[in-house]
Order: sequence, then structure tokens, then C-alpha cells
Amino acid sequence: MKFGAQVTCYRNTWDSIRKVAETLDAGPWDSIYFADHYLPPPGRKEEEHLTAHEGFTVAAAVAGFTETLRIGHLVLGNTYRNPGLTAKMAGTVDHISHGRFVLGIGAAWFHREHVAYGWTFPSMKERQDRFEEAVELLRRLFHEPSPVTYQGNYYSLDDAPLSPGSYDKPIPILVGGTGERRTLRTLARHGDVMNLDGWSGGPMSKEYLHHKVGVLNKHCEDAGRDPGEISHSVLMPTMVTDDKAAAAQFMANRRLGEGTAAGPKNYVIDRIGEIIDAGAHEIMIGGIPTDDVEQYELVAEEVLSAFG
Repeated sequence: MKFGAQVTCYRNTWDSIRKVAETLDAGPWDSIYFADHYLPPPGRKEEEHLTAHEGFTVAAAVAGFTETLRIGHLVLGNTYRNPGLTAKMAGTVDHISHGRFVLGIGAAWFHREHVAYGWTFPSMKERQDRFEEAVELLRRLFHEPSPVTYQGNYYSLDDAPLSPGSYDKPIPILVGGTGERRTLRTLARHGDVMNLDGWSGGPMSKEYLHHKVGVLNKHCEDAGRDPGEISHSVLMPTMVTDDKAAAAQFMANRRLGEGTAAGPKNYVIDRIGEIIDAGAHEIMIGGIPTDDVEQYELVAEEVLSAFG
């Protein structure tokens, strides 16, 4: 069983991010993931001046001083970068980390930051169309040793090499999102890792996971893909505390529901255990502030240790 952490890039300092990454790298953690936004979500006007570190730059920096952690994003927004640029950045970080990079990507949703920085924010349909082209293009660049030519409706490549490309094996593509008609179909055709996001408010239960995996497997069947090639991961906002009021505040402040594991140690272990028993291959812990290294250490000692 693998455990990772989603570490925030917002409302904090680089030094605090670095300290958490060093703590995770020295502990029983398998991975570290960052988000990819240019304004602190969820988009309150009064918070727009607060720090929002650029996620890909942070990943590259962390790759340079860690030794064991897989490094990725939950998730990159496809609309922020041409996918050829995304592939080039991914190949570079994969080499910096000696093969520890995971490309996590989604169609993008945060309208306000597109307006703030002058980026086009297409319709949902167009974002999904662009996303499917981008993931197909990225997979080809990561897997094919020769230069790639690609002609889509939105993106094109003309005999484009990816150098540096994947370090030793093709960079895995994690697809963020649970849309059953388009996102999971894109994953079935071109991705390697499914990620269900507890921040989205979904009922993170074994029934929910089984349903989404069932939809994914049907798309795999339609695409002629072995569903066993795709692993399943779950991001769970987590807080270990015996303080009922603190757990309630944690959930209320983030408008969270059943996607969380906030409460006493045994409750958190049971919640995570339920998802593991349902077939998840990796659990990402989210919601711990970067200035609370003790909480990361507590989760490692009291929760991760329960799963050997």
C-alpha cells in the first residue's frame, strides 16, 4: 500500500514547503503532490494577494533535494500550458528526480485565474475536447522513442522530439476528475492512474469507489484496454484529533462531506482502511498546513503505521 501527501502551495512560504518535503522524504511516505493554481483557491477576492507558488516550479525544486518521494500534481490544469511544453517540463523534472515524476493533469476549472492572467477559459465541452487531445499527445511523447507528429483540432506536433524524455520508464499519467462520460473515458484510453478527490465533496466510500471503477472498466473494455494497467488513488482530506470541535471546523471551513477522514486516530484508520479494502492502491493525505509538521509526523506514526 502506498501513501502520499498533497502539500499546499498557497498562503505559506517556500521554506515551510521545503521543511514538509524533507520530513516526508525522511519518513514512511511514498509521494508528494502539489496543486496547480495561480491564485489561492477557492477564489475569494480578498485573498488574491496571498502567496500562490507556481506548482511546476515547486515540483522541480523538490525533485532536486529529495531522494525517495514520487513527485506530482493534483492536478495540473491543461489550459495553462501547451501540452508540448507540459511534456518538456515533465521530462526535465523526471530527469532531475531520476524517474520519480508523475504527471497529474485535469481539464481545469478555476475561471477566475484565467480572467486574472488573460487566459482563455473555454466551454466545458471544449475543455474536455482539449484535455483528451492533450493526454493522448502526452502519452505518445512519453512512450514513443522517435519524434512525434500529431494533428488534432487544438494541438499539433511536427516531428517533435521529447528530449529529455522519460528517465527510465514512461512517465505515468494521472488523470484528475470523475466525470463518467468524458474524463474517465480519457483515462481509459490514455492514462495510467485514476484519482478520486475528497475535496470535491463526493461520498468517499467503498460504494463510490466501486462505482467509478466500474465505469472506468467499461470504458477500458470499449477502448480495448486492460483495466489492470490503471491504478486507483484517492485524495482524502485528513485531520487526526480528539477535539470534536476542531474536526467539525476543519470540515466546515472547507465545505467537506464524506470525502474526509477527520477525527480520532481509530476513526481515521477505519476510514482509510475502508478505501484500501475497496481496492485503492494509493491514498493521498490532504489538508495539513505546511506549518504543522507535527501533524504530518502524527499521521505517519499513528495512522500509516497501522497499515504496515
